[in-house]
Amino acid sequence: MSWLVLILLIALGGIIWFIMRQRSKEPTLSANLEQDVDSFLNEAGQMVEPAIKELLSVHAGRKFPEAMLYQIDTGGKRLRPALVFLSCRAVGGQDQAALYAAAAVEILHNYSLIIDDMIDHGQVRRGLPTTWKKWGHSMAQCFGVHYAAAIFEGALKTPAPLKATSILTETLQVLLEGEMLDILQERAGRETEALVVQRRYRRVSMNDYLEMASKKTAKLLAASCQLGAVCAHASEAEQQALIEYGYNLGMAFQVRDDILDMFGEEKGFGKKIGKDIEERKGGNAVILFALEELKDLELDRILHQGDLGEADIKRAIEIISQTEAREKAIKLCRDYTDRAKNALKGLPAGPDRDLLVDLVDYLMTRHK
Repeated sequence: MSWLVLILLIALGGIIWFIMRQRSKEPTLSANLEQDVDSFLNEAGQMVEPAIKELLSVHAGRKFPEAMLYQIDTGGKRLRPALVFLSCRAVGGQDQAALYAAAAVEILHNYSLIIDDMIDHGQVRRGLPTTWKKWGHSMAQCFGVHYAAAIFEGALKTPAPLKATSILTETLQVLLEGEMLDILQERAGRETEALVVQRRYRRVSMNDYLEMASKKTAKLLAASCQLGAVCAHASEAEQQALIEYGYNLGMAFQVRDDILDMFGEEKGFGKKIGKDIEERKGGNAVILFALEELKDLELDRILHQGDLGEADIKRAIEIISQTEAREKAIKLCRDYTDRAKNALKGLPAGPDRDLLVDLVDYLMTRHK
């Protein structure tokens, strides 16, 4: 091999390494783009809030409205209603047509959070006590049932009630299956729960994780986009493009959440850092990438321990930080965001489609 060929190969290798390194870095966002997306999320939140409270007030007891609305009043990005509105606009629909679909998906999302926090014994969400921590388990369970009923009250008020009900029913069932898979992928804990002990995954693969994330997180974002399209009477091709966009955005969102669980700032994230380690989660992309890379078993031993202390959680994060797990998770995020953006090529060009693209970048730079 001549020296010239060797030099060219070395140079080519350096270029490839540089490109891969750049793709593994945290994305950044311009101030103007962040302001535009923030403005739209605020607008969507203001539009949907009265409809959410209207639906949750139907047949609600008058003795505890503060407690019933607590989960909604703790805040949130209102991402899912924003996706409903924006998807509707992107295919020529009007906000009013999508209003109750937007309210229904946000109620469904918050219903899932009430349940998730009880299952995981989560005490803090959005920087505030979780619903069960604030009002107790029995009341939180009752509120959850009421939220579930309100979802379908919202579906009945959409321009396509049967289709909306079908989408929301399937989404709720798939989402709860994802929650069950998440529990079964835990490495330890719940020893008094017979089904968990019997069916727990002995080994969690990346494919297992992706199946769980697709059902627990991506399905609801895909459904939000589909509902917006249905409310605008979009074509099947347009609906499919938006479903694909929402699905891939949801997968990226979950991986980003996994990264923040390990490396976020607790004040900004609104949840305890290292919570997935405390819960011995197998279903976390960063943890899985770290376990694949490590030759020693210290991290695996920590995840199989009984109760974990703060020192154990800190040590686990320290071990993970010494691997390339974070960079690999960032790359996985980028793969899904690229697919989400490519799906939008099936929609008419315009400012609403552009904002859907911007929303992808916005969510991948979030710190909470």
